[in-house]
Amino acid sequence: MPKKRMIENPKILTDLQSANFHDAFYEEELEIVNCSVENSQVENESIERLILSKVIFKNVSFVNSSFMNIDITDVIFDNCNLSNVRLCEGIIHRAEFKNCKLLGLDVSDANLGNVLFNNCDLKLSNFAEARLKQVNLEQSTLRSANFFDTKLNKVSFNRCDLNDIDFSHTILKGIDISTCTFEQINVSLESLVGCEVSSEQAIGFSKLLGLKIKD
Repeated sequence: MPKKRMIENPKILTDLQSANFHDAFYEEELEIVNCSVENSQVENESIERLILSKVIFKNVSFVNSSFMNIDITDVIFDNCNLSNVRLCEGIIHRAEFKNCKLLGLDVSDANLGNVLFNNCDLKLSNFAEARLKQVNLEQSTLRSANFFDTKLNKVSFNRCDLNDIDFSHTILKGIDISTCTFEQINVSLESLVGCEVSSEQAIGFSKLLGLKIKD
């Protein structure tokens, strides 16, 4: 089993008041703070520099929305749908995504720190040129995800589906993918140096060297 990275949990009050996401539109600053938002749809929205702090979203759909330069701190997304949502160039700190649908999520050029993705669908997601520090991905699907030129620091992939993921120009030194499954991934030999893999995976990677394995 790979070593699970210790990350900071979201710091949220226990007695949050219920709120409507669109209440933020009536404030001078676009922010949602110290509340819970449940069972609602926030689809096809386009908001820049939105601030989310100390919020729990449960059963909320954000499909096809754009939140460029968003600031997310101390936030939990529980059973939410963020498919095709753009969080490019944003800051995501002390956040949890649990049982979420994140198909096509775009966090390119964003900063993620102390973030948990647990049992999430991240197929076709885009992490290109993002910076991840102390991020745990647990039992999630990352098929055809884009990690081009992504900076990974203390990142954990545990029992994830990495088939057809793109790790081009991404250094995997110190990253443990031994419990993950994949038929093929896009990665260079140079990027694999120091990556922790299973014996079965090692045999597969040997093909990159043109080796022929004999029993």
